[in-house]
Amino acid sequence: MNTKDGFRVPAALGKLLGMLPRRPGSHLFVTGLNLALAPHLPIDTCAMLEGRKLRIDVADAGLRFDYTWHANAFRAADHGGLTPDLTIRADVWDYHRLIQRGEDPDTLFFSRRLVMEGDTELGLLVKNTLDAIDMETLRPSRVLANLVSGSRARLRGVAG
Repeated sequence: MNTKDGFRVPAALGKLLGMLPRRPGSHLFVTGLNLALAPHLPIDTCAMLEGRKLRIDVADAGLRFDYTWHANAFRAADHGGLTPDLTIRADVWDYHRLIQRGEDPDTLFFSRRLVMEGDTELGLLVKNTLDAIDMETLRPSRVLANLVSGSRARLRGVAG
């Protein structure tokens, strides 16, 4: 469904997606984070993320991705019913606009289309870290190129 603000997942589809098991989706989500984002995180940010319970909530799609940062990588997590340290909630379209840098996170926050719940300091750390990263490095074509070149380098190391 399209709205003046962009695409919105139809309610019936969101309800159906919300019934899916969370763990497999979280594994896929952290795989993407580890390929695209993790190599660009500053060391001090990694230290502050260590062991923190994080959640991305895609409100209109009924999806939640629970994860943590541990041993230099994002890991899917089951928070065991505990409240995450930080939950970021928005609709699919708003996440898309953030990733494309078509919308400023502060604008979405103050218009209540992006909600952060939990540790305010952690929320600011995440926001400022993402703001500082060149989004060009996160484009799928760039991520795949880096993945392929890294695989070739590892293969040369094994063969050499």
